[in-house]
This record gives sequence, C-alpha cells and structure tokens, in this order.
Amino acid sequence: MPETALLLQMCALLLVIGAFAGVLAGLLGVGGGIVLVPAFFYAFQALGYDGPQLMQICLATSLATIIVTSVRSVLSHNKKGAVDWDILRGWAIGIALGAVLGVMVATSLRSVTLQMIFGVLGMGIGLYMGFGRSEWRLGQAMPTGITRAILSPAVGFMSVLMGIGGGSFGVPLMSLFNTPIHRAVATAAGFGVLIAVPSVGGFLLVDIDPAHKPPLTIGAVNLVAFGLVVSMTLVTAPIGVKLAHAMDPKPLKRVFAVFLVIVALNMLRKAFLG
Repeated sequence: MPETALLLQMCALLLVIGAFAGVLAGLLGVGGGIVLVPAFFYAFQALGYDGPQLMQICLATSLATIIVTSVRSVLSHNKKGAVDWDILRGWAIGIALGAVLGVMVATSLRSVTLQMIFGVLGMGIGLYMGFGRSEWRLGQAMPTGITRAILSPAVGFMSVLMGIGGGSFGVPLMSLFNTPIHRAVATAAGFGVLIAVPSVGGFLLVDIDPAHKPPLTIGAVNLVAFGLVVSMTLVTAPIGVKLAHAMDPKPLKRVFAVFLVIVALNMLRKAFLG
C-alpha cells in the first residue's frame, strides 16, 4: 500500500479514536489513556505495525497526549481552588521516580508482556469502577512517611506500564484516604503531569525498529497520533461534560467498567493466543 494512503488511513482512525476518548473523558471523568492505549494498539496493528515494540509506541504516545490534557485540567481545576497542592508536593518526587522506573522496565519488555500487564491492571481498574463503593476507606488522611514512600512510586510505575495518567490509580487511592472526590479528581490531574513528563522524556530516547515504526515517530512517540488525538479530545471533551450534566453518569460508569474488563480480557487473549 502506498505510504500516503496508509498515512491517510491512520489519520482517519486516529481522529475517531481521539473523538471517542474525549467524549468518554468528559462524560465519565476517566483518563484518556485507559481508552487510547488499546485503541492505538488495535489501530496500529490493523495498519500493519505489529512489531515486538508496538505496546511501547502505544504507551509513549498515550502519555504524550496526557501531558497536554493534564496540564489543561490542572489549570482549570486550580481556578476553582480544587487542587490540593500539599498532596502534590508531598507525592511529586515518588511519583516521578516511579514513572522513570516504569519507562526503564517498559522499554526492556516485549509488547506481549506489556499486553498482559495492561490486561491484568485494566481488569482491576474495571472491577473497581464497577463494584467500588465511595464509602470505602483505608484511612482518614493521605499517608505520609514510609507508606507514602511506597505508594507514590507505585502509582507512577503502574501508570507508565499502562500508558495512563493519574486518574485511574490516583482518584481511587485518594478517595480511600478520605479525600473529597472533586479534590481527588483535580489533584490526580497533577499526578498525570508528574507521570507523563518524565516518562515521555524517556520514551523519546527509545530505539524502535524502523520496520515496525509508524510514520513520523520520534523514539516511541508517534507525532501523528499525538497531534490528532490531542486536537480531537480538546474538541469533544466538552461534549462529554455536557452529556454528563444531562444524564446520570453512575449507570454509564458501570457500562464502561464492563467495556474496560472486556477490553482487558481481549488484550490478555491476544497476548496468550496471538
């Protein structure tokens, strides 16, 4: 297939993916990465870029989009005074270190291993979304000391291995430690910046086999996917927000939880069966 035709197909797929991710992010408050990574994986695979480093490209490109969306989200939430800067300052170093470690591990693993990791962690997030309760608590305040020293790198590490921002792990964690949900969501956007910036810096230095690299890819970050998805999510996220105010998002979250578990199971199936 001519390179131009392939690029046009890729652009069309990525526009649809970006639009879908934006609506879901606005509607359900979930980070785009949880949708973008599997969507990138299936799109690039369908276009013939199914190499042993495909998941690295998907993770890196998803995290690159999170830099833009998280910064925008933090600034928006901060205008309303919702960001807890004390939590961010206390957790920043650990999260960033965990993100750097995540890049080091992710770049050393084959795509199939990263698929399995995404599948397992994705199932956990989906089950929590479906069955978790807002009244569950592990403590009355965010932990400090040794507990924070363990949990903060874990958040950064697991997020990079899934190519996601701070929402999927950060919001449940803060909620379990009695942080009000609106403050948890706002502060988790800051987690996303702390995760994405150092990890993308690392992924830009990764050497990807040119035979399996989509057009306009620097390191493991695909610039076409990054540009198109960011553009579309900025357009469609407000649509999702409007829909969220027009309907009850709770049953929709349960539907999305089922969708996420199915996606995670399919990722595991492809990892084991090819």
